[in-house]
Amino acid sequence: MVRVGPYRFEYALIFATMLISVLGFCDIYFGTGEGPQPHHHLHIATAFMWLFLLLVQLNLIAARNRELHRKAGLAVLGAAPLLVATTATLSVHSARKGVASGEGDFLIIQNVGVTIELAAFIVLGFLFKQRRKLHASLLLSTAILFMGIALFFALIAFAPMFRIEGPETFCRFQTAAMTGQGIVLAVGLLYFLRDRRNGWPFLAAAACFPLNEAIRALLSGSDLIDPLTEVVGSMNQPLTFAAVFALMLATLAATVLPKAGRPQTA
Repeated sequence: MVRVGPYRFEYALIFATMLISVLGFCDIYFGTGEGPQPHHHLHIATAFMWLFLLLVQLNLIAARNRELHRKAGLAVLGAAPLLVATTATLSVHSARKGVASGEGDFLIIQNVGVTIELAAFIVLGFLFKQRRKLHASLLLSTAILFMGIALFFALIAFAPMFRIEGPETFCRFQTAAMTGQGIVLAVGLLYFLRDRRNGWPFLAAAACFPLNEAIRALLSGSDLIDPLTEVVGSMNQPLTFAAVFALMLATLAATVLPKAGRPQTA
């Protein structure tokens, strides 16, 4: 029997992230832009695959089925490398598009930063797999990263005060980003205060967005944003996907799979 009550905040986080993600992607599919591209389909599929995997694992924990939870967790060996590799490839595509247009990529630091941070939270989650609550917080906190990005696009698509209506309203991108970061930080703080010992990953994930903005400001001051965009945009997308996938798979195989001769904890 699934006990939803003790995990209602965790369920709320996953479902809220799914809903905001749907809203964030609506403009791509139903807006007046160029329409969804193959990389959009792949990114959406892998993002929801990951969120669904988190939901399945949460259900197993709520049902106290730890043995099946452990076995199902092996799916991360395929899901996590695919997710991170897709995110990395999308960052390359965005940078290449920015270089080709001559307008640059204002999301270059967030794209690259979140890719690295996403990988870090997943790997840390399995490095601390013996500490169940911290393990769960590290993996669930990846939903915060998805929420932050989706919230930005949802705001500029549906909130009139953030909608871009011409060059004179481009400043609304920054306003939407700051508003989204404030909301995500409040969510991260809430989950941290629920469990200060094991809830810090939620606040750390939320803090990634202002941290990335600080890095962007630092690089902008040194005129390094355009060179970075050109470097990222010049990368081969299939090779980037393959290299990131292989790196994540090798790293997770060393942390997820049980060590030979070492007894597993229940």
